[in-house]
Amino acid sequence: MTSRRLRRLLLSLLVLAALAAAGGAWWFRNSARVVELAQPTRGPAVEAVYATGVVEPENWAKVAAVTPGRLAEILVREGEHVTRGHPLARLDDREAGARVAELEAKAAYWREQMNRSAALVQSGVRSRDAYEKDKSELNQITAAIAASRQRRADLLVVAPIDGQVMRRDFEVGEVVGVNDVLFWIGDPRPLRLTVDVDEEDIPRVQPGQKVLIKSDSFPGQVLEARVGRVTPKGDPINKTFRVRVTLPDDTPLMVGMTTEVNIVTAETADALLVPSTALVDGKVYVAEDGVASERPVTIGIRGRNRIEVKDGLSAEDRVLAAPPTGLKPGERVRAKP
Repeated sequence: MTSRRLRRLLLSLLVLAALAAAGGAWWFRNSARVVELAQPTRGPAVEAVYATGVVEPENWAKVAAVTPGRLAEILVREGEHVTRGHPLARLDDREAGARVAELEAKAAYWREQMNRSAALVQSGVRSRDAYEKDKSELNQITAAIAASRQRRADLLVVAPIDGQVMRRDFEVGEVVGVNDVLFWIGDPRPLRLTVDVDEEDIPRVQPGQKVLIKSDSFPGQVLEARVGRVTPKGDPINKTFRVRVTLPDDTPLMVGMTTEVNIVTAETADALLVPSTALVDGKVYVAEDGVASERPVTIGIRGRNRIEVKDGLSAEDRVLAAPPTGLKPGERVRAKP
């Protein structure tokens, strides 16, 4: 073989080797699964129960009339402080007053009639039975007067507790029923949140836990409070339990505001965190030299987007943020560009 032929053969072999290497690299790169990699981070981990709540006074009452009627007079203003028994409003009592006057007139007649009967009984003109009949009539009318006076008194709406008139509904002339709330009365402080928590979450809620509060009235602010108490009986229809959240005295929240709350049930200040989508059957996948390997891990707090890894992973590992379906240990992977 001449030197020229030998050089041509060697050159051809080098070209073939280069093509084979390039093809192998292309096949290796394109046969690997494309995945999104994430570096574990350190930060606070919080587990919380989400719910919504309404701001209420700790001591308050909704006041309604005990009998239906037409509203004749409003006797207090919103913001005014009242004591228990203070008149708040009066319903139209003209008919009730007329009925009392009618019965009192009848009572006066039968009282005089009974006195005459008593004198006639003593003189022997009338029998004792006639006197007893007159007395019975008077007693019946006296009882009817007491009932009518009570009905007239019920037309006066009074405060059931000491407190501030926080709100008034209805105007003079409107007809109100026994289920219509006319006034809200309560103390401006202390305030609380009344929160309905799903029965599946309530075993994790305990008095004293921290509560993070958001309100549309204060955008960008996160307010803090504490769980005060949990009502022992739940609502079987809505499948919720009522939780009372105690608000601090300096809270900017006002009575009637609606809020979103997160009741913190567990918290770690400095946790190793990975995306919640990285966990598959108690394991995560890490990329090592372009190959996926499986790591069993011990999980702590589970958040909505991130989970705490207590053991089995280091901050230097590169975790598959969302392992592809059917991925097996040892498969080749490459990071998404």
